[in-house]
Amino acid sequence: MDYSFLQHYWWFLICLIGGLFAFLLFVQGGQSMIFSLAKTEQHRFLLVNALGRKWEYTFTTLVTFGGALFASFPLFYATSFSGAYWVWMAILFCFVIQAVGYEYMSKPGNTYGRKTYQWFLLINGFLGTFLVGVALATFFTGSLFGVDPEAVANNPLAMKVSSWQSPWHGLEALANARNLCLGFTVFFLARTLACLYFINRMEDESLIARSRKFLLYNAVPFVVFFLIFVIWTFVSAGFAVDPVTKVVSLVQYKYLNNLIEMPVIGIVFVLGVLLVLFGIIMSLLKKTFTKGVFFAGVGTVLTVCCLLLITGFNNTAYYPSTYDLQASLTIQNSSSSEFTLTAMMYVSFLVPFVLAYIIYAWRSLERKKFKAKDLPEDGHVY
Repeated sequence: MDYSFLQHYWWFLICLIGGLFAFLLFVQGGQSMIFSLAKTEQHRFLLVNALGRKWEYTFTTLVTFGGALFASFPLFYATSFSGAYWVWMAILFCFVIQAVGYEYMSKPGNTYGRKTYQWFLLINGFLGTFLVGVALATFFTGSLFGVDPEAVANNPLAMKVSSWQSPWHGLEALANARNLCLGFTVFFLARTLACLYFINRMEDESLIARSRKFLLYNAVPFVVFFLIFVIWTFVSAGFAVDPVTKVVSLVQYKYLNNLIEMPVIGIVFVLGVLLVLFGIIMSLLKKTFTKGVFFAGVGTVLTVCCLLLITGFNNTAYYPSTYDLQASLTIQNSSSSEFTLTAMMYVSFLVPFVLAYIIYAWRSLERKKFKAKDLPEDGHVY
């Protein structure tokens, strides 16, 4: 168990958390449809409460994702969060107003009305998912930054080791068409998963029927944008790192070659895609099929995890710089010390227990399907 193993171990954990977060974005996807999928106030009340029992999971996973990156790859945190701060602040704002929306929607003395807070949820559903996709796409397309990794080594009191080379500080990613493709992919994926979740959890025939229609409306653009992004990425040049000299260079078909040269990840990626498609297609073809969210959910976790893995494994720069290729961040040059990664590895052994608790809490909340008439008796209404 050497330093390299620890670096790969922590990148795998971060990618796994990223996959879980992508699945949990179904909450945001559902929020983006509270005024379109739900045509009556009763249905809107039902959807908000079905999603309200899950919003903490998404928020907590996002915080965990950021915390894990900060602890294991601090140079990424210092570079991206201090440089591309406008896009990260926009994402944070979207998730903060989501928390405000759920917490204050039904509070006594709510002078703004329920609809105001429902609009907060809508904004989070639209912008939150889209911006997350755009930000993650920069792992494949690159960003405009420079890094001086020796700054701290030469001066322990140095406050700045990187510099962002765009006055837009992250928002310039919106000018890249491939970034936009992944943004729309994540947005429509979240809505697709939300439709599958509603089909599985609701006990309202008219709402389930509308969810199946909306599933088709969102699954088609999701598949189209996903294919455009994946094919575009696989045929484009990737940011390869020479294992000996550590020189970063552009190599054609790098990410496709990563899947081929790491067959386990390639097979899991294909399996994940097939599971997502199976969950969608079966839910569309069979009106009695309600388990699509489980297949698509597992498939989403596997697919996103594998996509993130190929940005860091197999001598690849996971956070490339298009301003200065040699400033690109890899899991080797941006990680914490061996001691820190080792200590955190032992802490990570507690993750299965945390997951077990989450599963227990999830199942406790899912013992029965959602009916509007049961919610006032539940004791926790949004």
